[in-house]
Amino acid sequence: MDTQRIDRKLLELLVCPLTKGPLRWNAETNELVSAKAQLAYPVRDGIPIMLPSEARPLEDGRARAR
Repeated sequence: MDTQRIDRKLLELLVCPLTKGPLRWNAETNELVSAKAQLAYPVRDGIPIMLPSEARPLEDGRARAR
């Protein structure tokens, strides 16, 4: 899988749409992870998809941010 980068300033501004909590970048899966909501939001072509319907539920240990 291609790993992408996400702009740090963008990451500082983005929050989970459900909890309004912080997100962590997971470069291995190209996802923004909300630990509080236990969801991982995909980043496609450098664009965060911040829709809960597009998010994937976290599995134990799999989506830890690096």
